[in-house]
Amino acid sequence: MASKAVYTHRDPMLKKRDDFEDILEERRSSSDLRYALKCYTPVLYKGLTPCNASLLKGMVLQSDQLHYVISQMSKGTGRATDDIQEEAMAILDEMAHSLQLSTIRFFAFTLSKVFKTLFRSICVNEEGIQRLQQAIHEHPVVLLPSHRSYMDFLLMSYLLYTYDLALPVIAAGMDFMGMKFVGEMLRMSGAFFIRRSFGGDKLYWAVFSEYVKTMLKIGFAPVEFFLEGTRSRTSKSLTPKLGLLNIVMDPFLKGEVFDVNLVPISISYERILEESLYARELLGVPKPKESTSGLFKARKVLSEDYGSIHVYFGQPVSVRSLAQGKVNRCQFSLVPRHIPKRPSEEIHSFVNDSAYKLVRAQEENMVLKPWVLLVSLLLQNHHQNQGSADAGQRKGVALDELTAQALWLRDLSREYGAFLHWPDHTPPSEVVSSSLSLHQGLVRICEGRVHLAVEQAAAGVGQPQGTVTPEEELLSQAVVILSCVSYRNQALHVFLRPALLASAIHTASSNNKQEVFNSFSFLRNMFSNEFILCPGATVQDFEEACYLLMKTGALQVTQQEVLVTESGHRTVAFLTNMLDPFLQGYQVVCRFLCEEATDSLTEKLFIPAVRKFIIKLLLEGRLRYAEVLSSDLQKNVLAALLRLGAVQKVKGAAPGTLKINTVMVNSLEDTLGGKLPTQKTVSARL
Repeated sequence: MASKAVYTHRDPMLKKRDDFEDILEERRSSSDLRYALKCYTPVLYKGLTPCNASLLKGMVLQSDQLHYVISQMSKGTGRATDDIQEEAMAILDEMAHSLQLSTIRFFAFTLSKVFKTLFRSICVNEEGIQRLQQAIHEHPVVLLPSHRSYMDFLLMSYLLYTYDLALPVIAAGMDFMGMKFVGEMLRMSGAFFIRRSFGGDKLYWAVFSEYVKTMLKIGFAPVEFFLEGTRSRTSKSLTPKLGLLNIVMDPFLKGEVFDVNLVPISISYERILEESLYARELLGVPKPKESTSGLFKARKVLSEDYGSIHVYFGQPVSVRSLAQGKVNRCQFSLVPRHIPKRPSEEIHSFVNDSAYKLVRAQEENMVLKPWVLLVSLLLQNHHQNQGSADAGQRKGVALDELTAQALWLRDLSREYGAFLHWPDHTPPSEVVSSSLSLHQGLVRICEGRVHLAVEQAAAGVGQPQGTVTPEEELLSQAVVILSCVSYRNQALHVFLRPALLASAIHTASSNNKQEVFNSFSFLRNMFSNEFILCPGATVQDFEEACYLLMKTGALQVTQQEVLVTESGHRTVAFLTNMLDPFLQGYQVVCRFLCEEATDSLTEKLFIPAVRKFIIKLLLEGRLRYAEVLSSDLQKNVLAALLRLGAVQKVKGAAPGTLKINTVMVNSLEDTLGGKLPTQKTVSARL
């Protein structure tokens, strides 16, 4: 194992951060109508005049690839090619956008009004805008924003219109097509609609891929999609989906364009509009169907304060540079370009690695607000108080103590490279008070002590006193906890690797460096469905964690040993507590599978059955963390167990039937709990 710290050149304190501009400042002092009707002359790819939407559809239908697929389908099924061609036209009509400047102007005017009401500021890094403008002129561009809110794609188009940049065409789910009027408005503002799943539908895949690639090749507009595929309900980055990334890289790999620029974009919300909606979804309450009437009902959010938004346009990433030395493009010369070909293992690995790097870039440029640090501390305090004998008398944490802890965590997070928006010229007490005020639905201040508003949530479930069941009370409290967790999760990428190391030190049988590394490697492997951990980077992550903990004086690392310093116990305890809910969550799901699972358990029944088991443990006081009720965590545990072979899908049985390897699941549970003899066995197997 390399002894040098490979991350010294990435010392976060030396990293230059771009300056931000609040675009709402001008909107508050000038005419929104004049802004919406301004002269709009965006820079285009190599100065080309893009074709209109109907001409684009014609080019797709006439493409060699689509003709080849139609011909093959006709031979295979006996259907007339004209029938299949008509089906392709219908798919394209359902899918295609119809960008119209008049609709863009309508949205520009409307969104200006909405954004000024909802947000204190929308801050954008101007250097990122300048880099994007240059990239759009030189190469086809793909915009890759993070996805935490419905607001994301509207915000992106609004920003590009504001800065006179070419408006993107945006991949959107079919859900929005059910919204009368609004669905068509979105289509006319650049959205193209794709089905959530179209597995073996070769014609649909051919139309879709050719549509996206044609837009890129002719420089019609930047293409925008979300690498995570869907909104993150937890504010953690989701495992990237590779389908669209494969498509947009294809024109470069086949030599149809010189390069493609991928632009990671980080959108950071101080307060998320869907905060409680997400928490309820994670607890099993069905997501409301998108509808126009639902949109109007949601107008009440306009009366609330949602703080600020920071949008960071990252450095454009050249696909040509990414592929240098990793992909042999000669393989694409062996087959005509128009013949579809399943990506080779080499290409799949390249696209997967690239996707993880891009999501990491999104994470690193997320702007964290003071509340993210405060809620991390409050959650840990809440969990500790639950097990305290005097919790009823001294719940929460004193306001001045919370402020002091927040300053300590502010300095630590900056040392770890957090992109933190903490107003340094404002007294810390004012920064803390302002953050608590903005999130007053989640916290209470009573007699100078701050605590999470879980009791108020239980009291406000809307039923007469005395008729609320313990389960309903628990779920009401869990809504508050999961809402808080979503903000804490915004900082997880900053602390993740040091937290994995802190937990590994706690679990390892000795201070021996190899023992600690083995424990770190096991935890990292176990949690690779939970967090963004780049494939094949275990040693780099371990060295980064060692470097950061040594840099802040928490660890001493030699060739043979990893030792916690006297001053490092506070840091290590905080990091261990941050990861502990995930450790317990994974243990509980393993316990469920060993104790409660039946031979008829299916993927569909898994979440409700696990939720019932966890509620029972929480009500009995045998489990500390209500956040373990999150369906996101439960799905990630199942994905990890399937990947490790501890659970398998049974072929020939009811769809999604699960077979449990009880010995292995038990072994994993023991390892997560720090029972070391078992850990050695499992590490060897993994």
